[in-house]
Amino acid sequence: MDWKGKAAVVTGGASGIGAATVLEFVREGVVVAIFDIDREKGEALTLEIREAGGTAELYSVDVSDLAACRLAVQSFAVRQGRVDFLVNSAVSFLSRGVDATTEDWNLSLGVNVRGNANMAQACHPFMKVTGGAIVNISSISGHIAQPTRWTYNACKGAILSLTRCQALDFAPDGIRVNSVSPGWTWTPEVARAAEGNREKWEPIWSRFSMLRRLGEAREIARAILFLCSDDASFITGAELPVDGGYLGLGSEGLGEHSAFAGHA
Repeated sequence: MDWKGKAAVVTGGASGIGAATVLEFVREGVVVAIFDIDREKGEALTLEIREAGGTAELYSVDVSDLAACRLAVQSFAVRQGRVDFLVNSAVSFLSRGVDATTEDWNLSLGVNVRGNANMAQACHPFMKVTGGAIVNISSISGHIAQPTRWTYNACKGAILSLTRCQALDFAPDGIRVNSVSPGWTWTPEVARAAEGNREKWEPIWSRFSMLRRLGEAREIARAILFLCSDDASFITGAELPVDGGYLGLGSEGLGEHSAFAGHA
């Protein structure tokens, strides 16, 4: 696929999987708009890309604000003359259960669900001109039950349903919409949970992966680019787990009593 001349919008593009996706697009010659409320990280990434000869623009946007999304997308589309791809990677990791407050739900739904819808609405008028692809980031958490995670898991499950509805509505415009569900991946959020100690925690988390390791953000990003590429031209309304086999394992994982115990 010839990516040069294409334009992409990546929300949550200043760090984690979003940043990895931005870098992979740029390596392919795509002009990228980084949408992120973390201006400091966004500016650092934009500078890094420009110094390497790539093209990226930073927009400090709260994706839960539809008017702000439309204004920023329009600004980017006018500057570039097109929008070909949208990757919805902005996320609130807030996880609350029975104690969730109205404010907790508003934040979670606003960023994780309404934010995806807002960005699709904002990009649609420009993407339908030439066709394109949208990739929404769900999670393994959208497929399973986890304790005290009503807000996060409900939102990630909603993204799966939203993706299918968007795919149906946008198909006549030549826009494909798919989702990916990352498993345990070494991102800043996971690094914080591990207090930066990957050597200690990877053997614990890897018991829940057939591949017996955490994923890398770039591995998720390459799957996202595949779904945006012409190689995925007949794929829409689909969900792609990029989880090292997590969802296929069942509750025993690769623990000491599993069939894989003792095998490298």
